[in-house]
Amino acid sequence: MTKCINFTAIRDRCLSLSFRSAGLKSTITTLHGGDTSIHCWIPKTQNPSKPNLILIHGIGANSKWQWDPIISRVTRAFNVYVPDLLFYGESYTSRPERTEEFQGECVMRTLEGVGLRGKFNLVGLSYGGFVGYSMAVRFPEAVERVVIVGSGVSLDVEMDLEDGLFCSKNIKDAANVLLAQTPEMAKELLRIAFYKAPNTNFVPSCLIRDYIHVNLNPLFYF
Repeated sequence: MTKCINFTAIRDRCLSLSFRSAGLKSTITTLHGGDTSIHCWIPKTQNPSKPNLILIHGIGANSKWQWDPIISRVTRAFNVYVPDLLFYGESYTSRPERTEEFQGECVMRTLEGVGLRGKFNLVGLSYGGFVGYSMAVRFPEAVERVVIVGSGVSLDVEMDLEDGLFCSKNIKDAANVLLAQTPEMAKELLRIAFYKAPNTNFVPSCLIRDYIHVNLNPLFYF
């Protein structure tokens, strides 16, 4: 079978260069006695005159793909930290926890591990908004301001599923779509997420499969 050129991997490397050009460096922090590893972009040099800013990405891609459009601008005004949430990029855990509270705890321990001290501002996008909200509740002494973008943090997921707000029958079915593991499920996610969904009929499955492989850690289990 003919293989596609892995354009996703090429693009991912270009995004890494973009983050490095913005003054960030890549780090891995190990937690829970080696059970958990969190990848995080942090400042090459901490500037004490700048406030600290945490950018937490959402579902669909690792942090670079979601924050690259603004990264060169925000690093001019802030000491910027950009973690990959668990099961994205190089972040993973062998522990059974799957909640946004656990994600938030891992992000907080990572920030402490890389030497962040004092208060910080936080922006959470989509699922990252849930994680950021949980961090603000749990660590009020550290979180100064929170911006939540496109997150239904006030929703009751189980109740709303029962009321038919979502097209999925249960949380596991929703997770199978949101964390698409196959090209078919990725196309279904685009169909649901967009008011006018892009036409993916002519996109080769190998390209979508490469995108999933680069962005979603294969160690994820429901």
